[in-house]
Amino acid sequence: MNTIFRAGLAGLAAAAVMSVAPIAPAFAETQTYKAALTGAAQVPPVTTKGSGTITCSYDTATKKLTWTVTYTDLSGPPTAAHFHGPAAAGANAGVVVPQKDGLASPMKGEATLTDAQAADLQAGRWYFNVHTDANKGGEIRGQVVKGM
Repeated sequence: MNTIFRAGLAGLAAAAVMSVAPIAPAFAETQTYKAALTGAAQVPPVTTKGSGTITCSYDTATKKLTWTVTYTDLSGPPTAAHFHGPAAAGANAGVVVPQKDGLASPMKGEATLTDAQAADLQAGRWYFNVHTDANKGGEIRGQVVKGM
């Protein structure tokens, strides 16, 4: 009986230690996101010869998002560009991350995201668009989704 009691007590002690041991953090990863930018994806759609792409890298450890946008054949020089969200494809939303430096193609940028912004990005609820004088609401747009 004494042996059974000691074995049970040792098991309880081990369980108690395991219950308060720190949980190992999830492994950090770099995630890739992409979008094709077109006038047809604008809401409402825009007739344009312009098109483009955006490729993003998101580091889950540092919460840093970096991106590169390329475009061609816009109606004029870009006047603004930014990420919007949260919004599903076909819906509009406010600016969440602006393009701060340079609008010439290739356009590059980076930002540190909040937890809420990261969750929206990872859920595919962000889009990127490029504005011009002729298309003040945006000339090309694309829903940013996780890539391969």
